[in-house]
Formats: sequence, structure tokens, C-alpha cells
Amino acid sequence: MYQSIYLKLISGENRGFGPTLAHLLLRIPEPFYLSAVSLRNLLYSKGYLKTHHADAVVFSIGNITTGGTGKTPLVIWLCNLLKNRGINCAILTRGYKATLHSRFKTQNYLDEPAILAQSCPHTEIIVNPDRIAGAAEAIGRSGVQALIMDDGFQHRRLHRDLDIVVIDATRPFGYGRLLPAGLLREPIGSLKRADAVVITRCDQVTLVELTELESKLQNINSRMIISRSIHAPTTIKSPDKEIIQIEHLKNRRVFAYCGIGNPTAFLNTIQNLGTKIVGSEVFNDHHHYTQNDIENICRQAKHGGADLVLTTQKDWTKTASLSLTDLPIHLAYLTIEIRFTDGQDKLRGLIEQTMAGKIPPKR
Repeated sequence: MYQSIYLKLISGENRGFGPTLAHLLLRIPEPFYLSAVSLRNLLYSKGYLKTHHADAVVFSIGNITTGGTGKTPLVIWLCNLLKNRGINCAILTRGYKATLHSRFKTQNYLDEPAILAQSCPHTEIIVNPDRIAGAAEAIGRSGVQALIMDDGFQHRRLHRDLDIVVIDATRPFGYGRLLPAGLLREPIGSLKRADAVVITRCDQVTLVELTELESKLQNINSRMIISRSIHAPTTIKSPDKEIIQIEHLKNRRVFAYCGIGNPTAFLNTIQNLGTKIVGSEVFNDHHHYTQNDIENICRQAKHGGADLVLTTQKDWTKTASLSLTDLPIHLAYLTIEIRFTDGQDKLRGLIEQTMAGKIPPKR
């Protein structure tokens, strides 16, 4: 797949004259991209570009790299945290190929918005690339007290009260280069704007690597709070609502497929559950699945001797509308949640401090 080839190219995994030349060509637009991003950030920092304030406390959860850092589980965690405190909140998301302004209707969503709607059933999900308009809609229609801006670090038009950045421990700085030569959306120095960093997938790197990463983050911004977390598998769910307990996966022969930003992390998660991965199919991020895709996956799985086909919840939202009956093999998806291994209390304290005296009364 094109994404797989691209990642191998920018990571340096593919060697030789051709890949080296291609990577050098990808570096040509990098300084122009850097100039544009730096100028935009400067204009916002100096106040030349206007920042809009919402009549609600705004939390931003974002990243500095493209694809697969694990923002969605953190958005769900924060949403549940606010709900448990009795705070009326809404989630603002740009979405991807999603219906604009859909409300409480999971079937209208694709990708991350669908997972948010499933996991936060009593929270309004506002899908709109214009975050200002989305915030105004949420406040005007539902009278929310807090807004959670998904993928909001680069969307500086809407003022945020707390900036939380998600860093994937397995590839924290996008191979050290800006797009398109790497995965960085902006220079790592932009982390000086962040109030907190949540490192995800800490269980997939060594303690030495994790310590070195935290040291680099502290050198960039010594005032921000750093928390460690993992993406913990919770259950396996199938089309007929059957739930398979995680411990029952051990030694099962599994064929895996996904179309996400970090497919390696998903495959590692499955393998760490004690499964025997007999084959896999990796699609581009945000892949639109067809009936032919599913039938081809099942054929490969059957040929490899698998007794279960497993995918991510994100991918499942895009395959559930297809015909999944009379397939030669069992299909299911893995649900995960974020679990903090260090720094959760500090992050909670920062969130409480941010809300103190700022939460508007319920309308």
C-alpha cells in the first residue's frame, strides 16, 4: 500500500539509491512548509491573526505529527471525566468524510466521530472543520459548559484554556522531519505552547527510550506536565454482539487487518495478547472498505488457517455497513481504552485548575 511504502521511505527502512533519492526529493518542499507554518504561528502569537473566545472552557487534544498517535481514547477519557463531574460538554471534531452537524446519530459518522458517538452516547458530537462555527452551535443549541476540541493543536483560531498534546512513544517526532519528508506537522519547538503531554503506547518501547523521550520533552518545555499511558485492550466484539474476553485470545490463530495511521502498533498489541498472527492486511489510513475487500480478507485468513479475523474499532465502523453474513470465518474488532501508568493525578489536577472559576452555569 502507498502508506506503507511512504513510511518505509521516510523512516529510512528502505535503503538503496532509489529510496535515498526519493527521500531527498521529499525534502525539497520541507523548508517552504516550515516557513509557512512558522509564519502562521508567529502571526497568532503576536496577535495579528485573531483568536476567538467561546463562552465555555475549551480543552484541546492534539498532536504534532500526522496519523495514529492515539488521541481518540484520550478524548473519551476526558469526556467521561467531565461528565462524571456533572459538566455538560460537547466534542468538536473536524471529522473525515463525515456528515456535518450530525447529532447523536452514530450511523452518520465514519472513523473517529463514530467511535466518539459510541463511547460518549450522551455527549453531542459536532462535526465541522470550522471550529468557531462548531463551538457556537454547541453552545447555542445545547448550552454546553465545556468543549473538547479533537485534533486542535494546530487550529489556533479558537482560544483554548488547556492544550494537551499526545505523543506516540513508538515514533514521537515523526522521524525528525516536517511533512512531506517526515510526519511532523510543525517543529517540535511548538511544544512550548503545550500545557501537558500524554505519551501513549509506553508499553511498546523500552524504559530507556521512554526516559530519553521525557528528557527531550522537558528540555523543550520544562513547565508542561508529562503523563505516561498505554492503550489497554478491553474486549473483542463481533457483529452478532458476542463479546470475547481478552484472555480467550491466547494461542488463537488470528488474521489482522487495519487502515490506521500506525498499523504496527495495532499488530504489536494483538501479538502481545498471546495470539498467533497467521497473516495481515494493511490499508491506507481512512481506507474506504468495499465488499470485495472483506471477501478477500476472509479468503486470505482461511488460507492461512486463521479461526478469527480481527480489526480495530475505527476500521469496524467502516465495514459494519457491508454484508457480513455467510462469511467463511468469524470477524471481530478490538476495543481499547487509555490507561495511565504515571502522571494521571497531575493531569487531573491541571484539568481541575483550568476549570476553577471558569465553568459557566448550566443554561
